[in-house]
Amino acid sequence: MTTSTFFIPSVNMIGAGCLAEAATTMKGYGYKHALIVTDNVLNKIGVVAKVQALLSDMSIKSAVYDGTHPNPTTINVAEGLEILRQHQSDCVISLGGGSPHDCAKGIALVAANGGDIRDYEGVDQSAKPQLPLISINTTAGTASEMTRFCIITDVDRHIKMAIVDKHVTPILSVNDPELMAGMPKGLTAATGMDALTHAVEAYVSIAANPITDACALKAVTMISQSLRHAVENGNNMEARETMAYAQFLAGMAFNNASLGYVHAMAHQLGGFYDLPHGVCNAVLLPHVQIFNAKVSAARLKDIAAAMGVDVSKMNDQQGADACIAEIRKLAKDVNIPAGLTELNVKEEDLPTLATNALKDACGFTNPIQATHEEIVAIFKAAM
Repeated sequence: MTTSTFFIPSVNMIGAGCLAEAATTMKGYGYKHALIVTDNVLNKIGVVAKVQALLSDMSIKSAVYDGTHPNPTTINVAEGLEILRQHQSDCVISLGGGSPHDCAKGIALVAANGGDIRDYEGVDQSAKPQLPLISINTTAGTASEMTRFCIITDVDRHIKMAIVDKHVTPILSVNDPELMAGMPKGLTAATGMDALTHAVEAYVSIAANPITDACALKAVTMISQSLRHAVENGNNMEARETMAYAQFLAGMAFNNASLGYVHAMAHQLGGFYDLPHGVCNAVLLPHVQIFNAKVSAARLKDIAAAMGVDVSKMNDQQGADACIAEIRKLAKDVNIPAGLTELNVKEEDLPTLATNALKDACGFTNPIQATHEEIVAIFKAAM
């Protein structure tokens, strides 16, 4: 076994009502002025005001940047940075799902290191820790509140940059399922399938280790048991809390074992067509695993078992087939689109998307390396 390093925020709070506890912890850290990075929906429905009131009670002033786009851009990072500098904020709070978290990471990283967010594309390109980041999560999916991954769309190149950097890890993550109750069905489904993708890709990754394996398989089981319930009834707090833990476990897995071609390919679809990340992952997941089954059948069989399939009488290939069938069934049950054609992906764009996917850092840990033709073929199969 090769050596492994395990990255995770130093403090992580999970469970109904933990938001108030987080505000007290922030006071203890001695911060005076926070920049809250969020989106306009969370601002409109009053979630931002709720967080600001909690901070105010702790004598922490706050400014708000609510311009985060669903696929956060280089422009969003620059705009947020401008507000941070105006107010001389000493910490950043991200509030929302993966988009505000990633945007906030970009802002906090450039605030401390200077330059432009594009300078940090790739792995560990920054010299010093970002401004302290507290991530308050409102979705059960991306796990961006606890990872060292930051995905930013470069508006000039129309690609998503993968910034994988130990310095973008938040110092405190907060998963309060009470903040997740209002999530619409479509978002619950997409973010839940994103979490499943994290767990599956981490489990078949060439960088997997016993810690990430344990996290990934437990996440798969919990998502299989709870995602349908969370989508069906958003106020089912037991399902919401289970999904909050599951997506966190999946985050622990991929934050350390990394990902694979599902993410490398989904990033291109998101950057090129501005599509929802979780939906792209969900559509691509079975097709990439069919490709991976050539070398990962035994691991995919383990995932089928974690999803509740009786694999005792199956060989590895049958187990892999059962895993792929079960993933498709879950996606269909939560109303994920059947293919990329429904998302208006154009066949003539596939060669360009494949070229960019092969450059994405997430693909380097896929269990088997693909040619350009093979990536195009997977995209085609997913149409």
